[in-house]
Amino acid sequence: MKKPKSDKRFIDKAWDLQHRLEVRQKRIGKGKYGRVLKMARKPTNEEYMKTSKITALGILLIGGLGFVVYLLAKHVAPQIAEMLGWT
Repeated sequence: MKKPKSDKRFIDKAWDLQHRLEVRQKRIGKGKYGRVLKMARKPTNEEYMKTSKITALGILLIGGLGFVVYLLAKHVAPQIAEMLGWT
């Protein structure tokens, strides 16, 4: 029983795709960011925890600042506008 031609073309396409992926993988590290990728490493648990804590603190500070601005705009600004006679 003969296989249809479409099967052979599919397999050829798969091999071509595999070859292109392997060639692309070999080029990693030779471009602009190659030096950075070669120097990159997995952070230690201590580094990861410090980074997580600093990031969480930054998110809380920015969120808190945004909330304060919201409260000022919602409650204080209308009172100031009323005192100035703008309403």
